[in-house]
Formats: sequence, structure tokens, C-alpha cells
Amino acid sequence: QVQLVESGGGLVQPGGSLRLSCVASGLISSISPMGWYRQATRKQRALVATIISGGRTNYADSVKGRFTISRDGDKRTVYMQMNSLKPEDTAVYYCNACSGRNYWGQGTQVTVSS
Repeated sequence: QVQLVESGGGLVQPGGSLRLSCVASGLISSISPMGWYRQATRKQRALVATIISGGRTNYADSVKGRFTISRDGDKRTVYMQMNSLKPEDTAVYYCNACSGRNYWGQGTQVTVSS
């Protein structure tokens, strides 16, 4: 089993920044792919960014140049720095890890509004 705990969501004005964190515990290795997905109201969950072994990253086109995903030294914590936030970034953000199967965190709300 893998447990994922997210933090860092909140309310921010357009143009502002937030940093999300996700701490993984349990049967997860340092090379397990991890990432962030988001689900806005009445929309399907969609990929935001992923990071895999070796530090390779992948981003949704809508966040390229604004969001940065990273992973700490022991590879069990993943971060996402979100800059220049827009109202359309409003969603519940979920941490994801692949370790035999997909695991999900409980989600953290990000609201971008003036």
C-alpha cells in the first residue's frame, strides 16, 4: 500500500502563486513515477505534470512555463510550484504515484479568484 498526503492548496488572486506538496509513504520506491492531476467542477480529472526516474518531467500544455514539478532527495516528496495562476486553474489537485498500480491522495482545493 502507498499513502499520499497533499498540502498547500488555498485561495489566491489571479497572477499569484502557490506551492503544492505531496508526501508518499508505504511501498513506494524512489523511482516510482509521481505526478499531479486536477479536476475542475463538471470536468474529468486531467494530467497536470509528472516526474519520473532521472528527473524527466512532462506538463500539460495549459501549464507549461507557469508550473514546475520537482522531487526531493529521497524521492518520496513531490512538489509543484504554480506561478501566474489563472481562474481556469481552479480545481481539486490530486497527487498520483505509480507503484504496481495507481495511487491517489485525498486532493487539495486550489481556487484562483479575485
